[in-house]
Amino acid sequence: MERAWSEAVQENPNLFDGPTVACMDVEWKEPGSLILSWARAAYRYRMLRQIPDAPSVSSVFVCVAQPTEDGRLLVARMSSSTSTPGRWQLPGGSMEPPLRGESLDVAPLRRHAARELMEELGIDTLPESLSLWVVTRGARGSVGFVFRAPALPAEFLHQRFAALVSSEREQGRASELDRIALIDSEAELSRLAGEQVDYLQPIVRRNFAFSGSSGSA
Repeated sequence: MERAWSEAVQENPNLFDGPTVACMDVEWKEPGSLILSWARAAYRYRMLRQIPDAPSVSSVFVCVAQPTEDGRLLVARMSSSTSTPGRWQLPGGSMEPPLRGESLDVAPLRRHAARELMEELGIDTLPESLSLWVVTRGARGSVGFVFRAPALPAEFLHQRFAALVSSEREQGRASELDRIALIDSEAELSRLAGEQVDYLQPIVRRNFAFSGSSGSA
């Protein structure tokens, strides 16, 4: 793992080995009640996924379904400075451990989701305005908490993202996302070139079924 991480950092010095949450177990206790067992870890533990016969590693992440006022949904592409360049997903990221003595429950998940919106899109959203919508589980067992945000004007989303990218560039930093797209259907998602995170298509399908829209309003 250490060798793999060292090689990855040499190839991409922007990689950040920050604190993160590893998912140890998930159990549905009863309808509407999910028990998540977790451990503190560093981001480099994900390198285990690239090592044959290494133990399976799962993570915990949050993401946000950001709709527009005309019924579209925002999806975003990871920039070349990240560990998954060119991958399409919802805005969001790996969950960080709560402060010592604090619980990892919906409140810190919601706060982290709001922070991701600010850091990746430049959108200042109150955590209380985000509603927990879907819990998803990926091919590697990673658990994702998907929050829905209040609808915003499409032009505003483009303006905030452009301003954020420009600000990051002026400070000599690369933004986490290099492109956003506002899609109005699952079919439009399939036309985006590049890899997609495994939860994206089911979430997009659910979004348009949930909103009762298969196209722009």
